Amino acid sequence: MLFDVIPDNFFSPLAAPGKVVYWECLCRLFAVTNRQLSFGVERDVLVDELQFYFDSSFAAQMSSEEWESAEPGSMSSRDKANFILRRLESYGWISVETDYSYVQRVNFRDYAVQVMKTLLNLSDEKKTEYQGYIYTIYSLARSGGENPGLGLWQIVENTDALLTGLKSLNANIRRYIDDLTKHSTVAEILDALLNDYYSNVVDKAYHRLLTSDNVSKFRPEIIERLEANARSERYLKKASAEIAGLKEISEEEAREETLSMLHEVIDAFRRMDDILSEINQKNTRYQRAAINRARFLLSSGEDIRGQLKEILSVLGEQVTERNLDYNAIYELEEMDRLIRIFSWEYLDMDSLYAPIEGKKAFEPEPVEVHSPNEELRRQKREQMLQKLKQVLSASKIDEYVIKMLAGRERMLASELPLNEGDTFIRVIYIRLYGQRKKMSYELEPGNEIVKDGFRFRDYVIKRR
Repeated sequence: MLFDVIPDNFFSPLAAPGKVVYWECLCRLFAVTNRQLSFGVERDVLVDELQFYFDSSFAAQMSSEEWESAEPGSMSSRDKANFILRRLESYGWISVETDYSYVQRVNFRDYAVQVMKTLLNLSDEKKTEYQGYIYTIYSLARSGGENPGLGLWQIVENTDALLTGLKSLNANIRRYIDDLTKHSTVAEILDALLNDYYSNVVDKAYHRLLTSDNVSKFRPEIIERLEANARSERYLKKASAEIAGLKEISEEEAREETLSMLHEVIDAFRRMDDILSEINQKNTRYQRAAINRARFLLSSGEDIRGQLKEILSVLGEQVTERNLDYNAIYELEEMDRLIRIFSWEYLDMDSLYAPIEGKKAFEPEPVEVHSPNEELRRQKREQMLQKLKQVLSASKIDEYVIKMLAGRERMLASELPLNEGDTFIRVIYIRLYGQRKKMSYELEPGNEIVKDGFRFRDYVIKRR
C-alpha cells in the first residue's frame, strides 16, 4: 500500500497555505543535494542555502501562523531555515543523521527523490521524447545481445512508457478542445491555438510523431525481430533462464512469461495505429473547432447567421453573468420573446382528431412569365466569382508563400506586409497549413513580437 511507504502527512507542505515557500525550499535543497555523490549534504550547508533564500527579495511570503510565531518578523532568516528543515523532516521528506565526526548530514528519502523528479518535470513542462523510447526498443530488438532476458525486459518497459506518452498526448489534445469554450474573444482563441497549442502540443510532440519520431519507420523490423525471437528455441531458452533468475521463478514459468512479453509488445505495436489515428483526428478537430469558433465570433450582419450569432452571444453573456446552468437557459425572460416550447402531457383521440374537409374544385392560378434580368444575373455571377477568389485554400496559400519568398530559401512571417488587406489572415493560414506534407514550405517557431498593431509568435518560413 502507498502509505506503508510514504508517511501519511507527506504531501501536507504542498497543500498548506505556505505551499509556495515549501516548494521553493524543496527545489533549492534538491538542487544542492543533487550535485553531491549521494542525495545528502551537511546540514549547515543547507541552512546557509535557505538563509540566503529568505534574505533575498524574491523569497515567497508565509503568514506568522504558519511560522508558529505570534509576531511577524520575530524570526530571523536562519531561524526560518532551521524551521523549514525540521518541518520537512517531520513530514518525511528528509532524514537527518549524525556521522562519526558528530556532523549532521541531511538526506532526501528514496521515495522523496522520485516524487521530486516527477514534480520538477511537471513544473518545467517537460515533454515526452518519443524517439528515445522507439529507438531504444529498435536497438534492443536488433541487437539480441548477451542478455536477451534483460533486453526483453527493457523492451517491455520502454513500450509501456511509449504507450503512456501517446495516451497522455491524446488526452492533452482533448483538454485543449474542452478549454476552447472558456475563450470568449477572437484574440483569446487565436492565442490558445497559435501560441499555447502549437507551442506545447504541435511543435513539441505531434509534429515529431509525424516526422523524426514516426513509429512506422521502426515498427516493421521491430515486429519481425520479436516474432523471430518467439520462434527461436535458442533465444527462448536463454531469455527464460535469465528471467527465471531475475524474478526468482521456475524456468517453465519464465518461458511462459517470456512468450507473454514478446506477444504483448508485438500486439502493442500493431494496435498503435488506433491511438495515432485518434490523435490525428483530435488534432484536426481542435484546429477546425478553433477556426470555426473564431469565424463565428467574427461573423456579423443582417442575414440569418448574423442574427443567430447576435442572439446566442447575448444569451451566452446572460448565462455567464447570472452563473446559470445551460439546462436552465429558459429561465431568462428574453427566451419567452424569442421562442415558446411546450410539452404535451398525454395524447388521446381528441388530440389526434383531424376534421374532415369538404372537397373543393381545384382552380389553378395563372403563371406569370418573367424575363430574367441579365444585368442582375451578371452582377450576381461576378459577386460569386469574387467571393470564390477570396477563399484561402491550401493551394492558394502555398502559391502565396512561394510568391513572397521570391527566390529566397527562408524568410520571417513578420516580413510580410501585415498592414495590407488580409495579410494577417494569410499569416494565420500559413501557420495552420505549414504542418501538411504536401506544402512547398515548412516552419520553424520563433519569438513573440508586436508589429503593425498585431501581437503574435513569429516563425520562419523555409522552402522544403
